[in-house]
Order: sequence, then structure tokens, then C-alpha cells
Amino acid sequence: MLSKKAYPLRINADVLAAMQRWADDELRSLNAQIEYVLRDALVRQGRVKLVQKVITEVKDNPDPPTD
Repeated sequence: MLSKKAYPLRINADVLAAMQRWADDELRSLNAQIEYVLRDALVRQGRVKLVQKVITEVKDNPDPPTD
């Protein structure tokens, strides 16, 4: 399990509002959205390696269970 550390963040109010709208669009909390954006930027810049990317794919079941 990864540990989390609290960190106070000073951020421009307009940037924070835009991040909140983006988080709402993505159905994430503001904190999760900020972490997602930071992690994505780190991976794109080669600062960290993406160890595991979880993708959930939902498919129709041709034979649903019968009860």
C-alpha cells in the first residue's frame, strides 16, 4: 500500500476553480485530480516510470446467469 503525505498547497484561485471543474467532469475528488495531473506530468517528462496502469473493460455478457 502506498503511503500518502499531507502537503499544504498554495494555488491561484482561478487555477483551483478550473481544477475543480475538471475533477467534477472526471468524477474525481479535487485532491485525486491534482494527484492524477501531477503523476501524468511526471510520467510524460520521464521523471517517474509508470509501473502499472489498470484498465477496466466492461463487456456485455452473452449468457447472463439464471437464478
